Amino acid sequence: MNIPYLLSVVTWLPAVGAVIILGVFKRDQGGAIKKFATAWFGLVFLVSLALVGYDRGAGGFQFLEDCQWIPVIGARYQMGADGVAVLLIVLTTLLGVIASLSSWEYIQRREKEYYVLLLLLQAAVVGVFASLDLFLFYLFFEVSLVPMYFLIGIWGGERRLYAAIKFFLYTLVGSVVMLLGVLKIYFLTQDAALVSKITQATIDSLAGNSQASALVASTRAAAAANGTGVFNIIFLQSLGSVLSPVAVTTLEVLLFFAFALGFAIKVPMFPFHTWLPDAHVEAPTAGSVILAGILLKLGTYGFFRFNLPMFPAAAKDLSYFGRFGVRHVMITLAIIGIIYGALAAMYFVVKRDGDVKKLVAYSSVSSMGIVMLGLFALNPNGLNGAVLHMINHGIYSAALFLLVGIVYERRHTRNVSEFGGLSHVMPGYATVFLVMAMTAIGLPLLCVFISEFLAMRGAFEAQPMWAAWAALGIILNAGYMLWLYQRMFFGNIDNPKNEKLKDMSGREWAYMLPLVALSLWIGVYPKPFIDFIQKPVNAVVRQVRPNYPLPGVPAPTQTAERQR
Repeated sequence: MNIPYLLSVVTWLPAVGAVIILGVFKRDQGGAIKKFATAWFGLVFLVSLALVGYDRGAGGFQFLEDCQWIPVIGARYQMGADGVAVLLIVLTTLLGVIASLSSWEYIQRREKEYYVLLLLLQAAVVGVFASLDLFLFYLFFEVSLVPMYFLIGIWGGERRLYAAIKFFLYTLVGSVVMLLGVLKIYFLTQDAALVSKITQATIDSLAGNSQASALVASTRAAAAANGTGVFNIIFLQSLGSVLSPVAVTTLEVLLFFAFALGFAIKVPMFPFHTWLPDAHVEAPTAGSVILAGILLKLGTYGFFRFNLPMFPAAAKDLSYFGRFGVRHVMITLAIIGIIYGALAAMYFVVKRDGDVKKLVAYSSVSSMGIVMLGLFALNPNGLNGAVLHMINHGIYSAALFLLVGIVYERRHTRNVSEFGGLSHVMPGYATVFLVMAMTAIGLPLLCVFISEFLAMRGAFEAQPMWAAWAALGIILNAGYMLWLYQRMFFGNIDNPKNEKLKDMSGREWAYMLPLVALSLWIGVYPKPFIDFIQKPVNAVVRQVRPNYPLPGVPAPTQTAERQR
């Protein structure tokens, strides 16, 4: 199924909505702006559902677009999406509707600017997932910082400027280093001797279908005619197969870490995570929803799309630093993040004036550690679990931030000690909170169980001790979530301010039920979602470990390579 310019429509339609709001509505039309923006987000989501027509049997990059853009450097306007990108784009557009709807009561000033920025943020994020040109990807990747900076800095809490500047500086530092890596890899595409070693079989494997392979061929031909390098992502991935033909080289390790720093800050991985709790606590509810549900995935998506296939020798290296390799570095930081994030989250339950929003923020650090562990397991189970966990984390973390926002709108506090016995006065809220807390814990038949199971199984196949350490974080995760629920919802209502709290409104049910339904759907029947990601995952595994025996996929040799 190939609808012309579908990805461009989904990418730029939010920007069109932002322009309409700027040009048509006046500042004092706050109610009309909210309704129009929410309806426009709904329109974008409906259009994005056409991407579900992605041919999962064929796999590879589909919905291709290619136009000349900046010929002097070889950058082209190229769009394309594989199954992983399709799921992330649809999740982005869904959370856009939910974020807009959840802001109706919270945002009471400068509504025009707020919804313009929210729409522009969605356009930038969708552009990241839809880009098939590295230069275009980098532009969208950077532009996404700007709307979020203003959303935190203008509509955030008391320390909003501190949090916004910290968020911007952290991510900017990583992006500048990544830019150096982008420039170097671009110049490598002009090395004729190196490029000549790339086989067509490698390109076909990464492209996934003949149309995408033909796009790579036409891009190379245009670059050769103009005397430029190539920014096409599929071609850059194939270049990774010849960067270190015998053993990992210093150049590949440096390039790996140049990209990894930019993505690790976005994830965020330990020890680059310190901007996240401040940003979440100060951000408006919708900002936290987009930040946790989508923006963190820009980092993990970057590792999946670039670090693994572009630098395969570095990604699987176990000895560059002696008895410690690049892969060991990534796994160690992932495991530390899993355990540290869980312990930090538990602290905010124990602490008398602990902030529920900070608890959810630190739980995201732990959850993203699971994604990174699955990615660097470098086997199909690990990568399938990691990619599915990106989607699942977007569902349950967004839901938890929305739930925190609901009670904050009623009480204007997020301190755990201020609550207790809420199930007596807010039974509907208590029920939804329980479902999402159980989702975060990984209860079977809810979505996180299957993704954590696959990621942990992949880690166990690679090295049992990796899975054992990660399991400690999952146990702690269950501990603080159950403890939090007990303190907030069980017992008697000791605080008189909680006695007359209203239960969830119709609008709040409207944006919470889709997330509950998705959690149940993926938990009970994950096959449709795994079908989207299985072929892209196999392509990455084949690129990093050519001899890995993939079921039903011919490999150069079927040697049962040890998965470590």
